[in-house]
Amino acid sequence: MILDGRQPGAITQAAQVLAAGGLVAFPTETVYGLGADAANDSAVAGIFAAKGRPSDHPLIVHVPDVAAVTHFAAAVPPVAQRLMQAFWPGPLTLILPRRPEAGGAAAGGQDSIGLRCPAHPVAHALLLACAATEPPVFGVAGPSANRFGRVSPTAAAHVASEFGPDLVVLDGGATTVGIESAIVDCTRGVPVLLRPGTLTRAQIESACGERLWLPDEMPGAAPRASGTLESHYAPQAKVRLMDAKNLQVALDVLGPDAGAIAVYARSPLRTRSPHYRRMPDDAIETARQLFAVLRDFDAAGVKLIWIETPPDAPEWEGVRDRLRRASAA
Repeated sequence: MILDGRQPGAITQAAQVLAAGGLVAFPTETVYGLGADAANDSAVAGIFAAKGRPSDHPLIVHVPDVAAVTHFAAAVPPVAQRLMQAFWPGPLTLILPRRPEAGGAAAGGQDSIGLRCPAHPVAHALLLACAATEPPVFGVAGPSANRFGRVSPTAAAHVASEFGPDLVVLDGGATTVGIESAIVDCTRGVPVLLRPGTLTRAQIESACGERLWLPDEMPGAAPRASGTLESHYAPQAKVRLMDAKNLQVALDVLGPDAGAIAVYARSPLRTRSPHYRRMPDDAIETARQLFAVLRDFDAAGVKLIWIETPPDAPEWEGVRDRLRRASAA
């Protein structure tokens, strides 16, 4: 059931469903999330079941403001405080030490938990309404509202197509960021980037006031986090990444048979494929449309998607990460 998220009545109805232990899909500025009361372990189990997601793969908990962090986090290190001040509400998730009594199922049983304050007005209104329910819902666990490992949804119709009419979906329009949030681990003494997003490393480091580390630079295992499996964000069709030269050569070799292959490229290419889409020159715009393009290709029934490898530039890191994982499936 799709509800207009701009209507207060729809927000209230969705908040009541969450307070009663149900599931609600809701928009954020990044992608649509599949939400449940983060403090209700049985409700959270419903997310894992609906997505087909392993129960030890942690979820991100969405909170309405910085004050709500204390319901789930045992401590907020200074670096996390600086990042919240710089980027919340917005597309940044922080991994923090978890309160032992809070959000165990959402955290996948770990002693850390991922928290984010979304910027989307519908998400914000929903979180505020949840905090006002009886009993109150102080945080909503919300992974992307799609089957596990598949392409994240950036519109309400994407969610409905995967989960059917019984799921309550708040429609907030197409998302504006388009790929999931960056994730920074703040539990290891230094900030560690677990997943890139549209925020660049330089932006995050400027707010941190210190270097941003990568997991393979740190001793020991990093906390498990959403969207960090080697194969993820994958359409039904097989994705292959190539540079523009090799992509054109492959298209030329196929000739008329290239019509069965979807192509997404920044460079102008010669192809007879009716499934040729130009990738924007701008990384932000590419991120915004990426998942919708992959879903469109799947809807067209193609079996192969050839994509020009994005530039090796800081602003493209989030897009490169999603395409690398999509092509690993």
